[in-house]
Amino acid sequence: MAVPVAFFAVFFAYPVAAIVGRGLKADGVWQFGRFGEVLARPEIRDVLWFTLWQALASTALTLLIALPGAYVFARFDFPGKQVLRAVVTVPFVLPTVVVGTAFLALLGRGGLLDELWGVRLDTTVWAILLAHVFFNYAVVVRTVGGLWAQLDPRQEEAARVLGAGRFTAWRRVTLPALAPAVAAAALMVFLFTFTSFGVVQILGGPGFSTLEVEIYRQTAQLLALPTAAVLTLVQFAAVGAILAVHAWTVRRRERALKLVDPAQTARRPSGAGQWTLLAGVLLSVLLLILLPLAVLVERSLGGAGFAYYRALTSADANSGTFLVAPIEAIGNSLRYALVATLIALVVGGLAAAALTRRAGRLVRGFDALLMLPLGVSAVTVGFGFLITLDKPPLDLRTSWILVPLAQALVGVPFVVRTMLPVLRAVDARLREAAAVLGASPLRAWREVDFPLVRRALLVAAGFAFAVSLGEFGATVFIARPDNPTLPVAVARLLGRSGDLNYGQAMALSTILMLVCAVSLLLLERIRTDRSGEF
Repeated sequence: MAVPVAFFAVFFAYPVAAIVGRGLKADGVWQFGRFGEVLARPEIRDVLWFTLWQALASTALTLLIALPGAYVFARFDFPGKQVLRAVVTVPFVLPTVVVGTAFLALLGRGGLLDELWGVRLDTTVWAILLAHVFFNYAVVVRTVGGLWAQLDPRQEEAARVLGAGRFTAWRRVTLPALAPAVAAAALMVFLFTFTSFGVVQILGGPGFSTLEVEIYRQTAQLLALPTAAVLTLVQFAAVGAILAVHAWTVRRRERALKLVDPAQTARRPSGAGQWTLLAGVLLSVLLLILLPLAVLVERSLGGAGFAYYRALTSADANSGTFLVAPIEAIGNSLRYALVATLIALVVGGLAAAALTRRAGRLVRGFDALLMLPLGVSAVTVGFGFLITLDKPPLDLRTSWILVPLAQALVGVPFVVRTMLPVLRAVDARLREAAAVLGASPLRAWREVDFPLVRRALLVAAGFAFAVSLGEFGATVFIARPDNPTLPVAVARLLGRSGDLNYGQAMALSTILMLVCAVSLLLLERIRTDRSGEF
């Protein structure tokens, strides 16, 4: 536990605490009265209310649309199922900037709806809600569907034999078993939408602001650190509560159920009702997930072939936006993401190993700590890097390693969540047998554990690479102008007027989407555990 705790203490707790301290301290004295002053302001209350209700609405809409998909992927067997499963997961690993860009191409000025029917939904709450459903669809499908596929259908069949109707049997038998998974998925969707940044910033316009967007505005634009510190602590408290409830639901699910092989429960659809349900789910995937991505690719071509892609190679065409050609952002992002993945694997792998060897409140608290970077303001972390890591022995402000460190913070939770179930499944008696035969602890790990967890390690690396590639909230502060990452480059291009800038933003977003999609398709081929739980 020592290495992960030290990593989080230096690169997470210290920067966040420094920002909070600068905002709430005056002449060495804590000014807790600023909480009342900030939270009493009408515009801040509006931000808090919008953050809460849009997260609730996004969660409800995601569950409504994705739960039928979870059932279809769990219980039906049809051609192309594994490919489609990977496709619906692509949005989850896409950077929020790309998600916002895709929906801007579909719903914004000059977008597909605007061209066909003269309808624009950008700068409306509907664009934000739909983008959130697009982003979180896979969370519900894979978390709920993964468990649903492992529930023994004979229990529901027994209830039917005893006289229960189809709906009653589902309500009395299946729903209670699924409830912890539905609750866990809902909490994760709520967490991601509660802290939404890139989607709201691109699609919402100046009329909508979540806590994360407001923290960015108060920090980067207004330099109002007291307000930003208060909002950071409010978000921190909310995220802590969400993660505590999520951990409880996961523990409850792990204790309560006996599961079967998913291959035993899937069957081909039969009857008009099941075929209609399958067709409806496929149509929703087509309209909600494939259409925005297809429009993004079409807009990157712009009716002019690959002109926007060729413009990415020229720094002269972007002299007002970049110090280098935008195409260099691709190489920068790949290098940063590879280093971030290596850091995340070391820190997350050690953390997962520690969590499998011990139990108790301390370990549960350590587990919750590892999840905090998913919900705590990345903007605060990024700005905290700038004001804390600027003096010996950690003078990293001008170092390239700063970006991978920030990205690794987001990658570690995915490594832990991927590795932990597999490590817990390794029979401890195998290690004991190796020790009896004279193997040292290191050799026992190399000869026993590593072959069993190798695939999970590759999957963890893939997820860490994808999320590191798309990290935006912290990177926007610390990426140097001469070394931009892909998400930062896209945001800069969208922030400037002109068809060339817009087209190049679409082209870079398409490249980033393809890299993430290829990574995910490779992961699907590697996976042996088809439960798909995040």
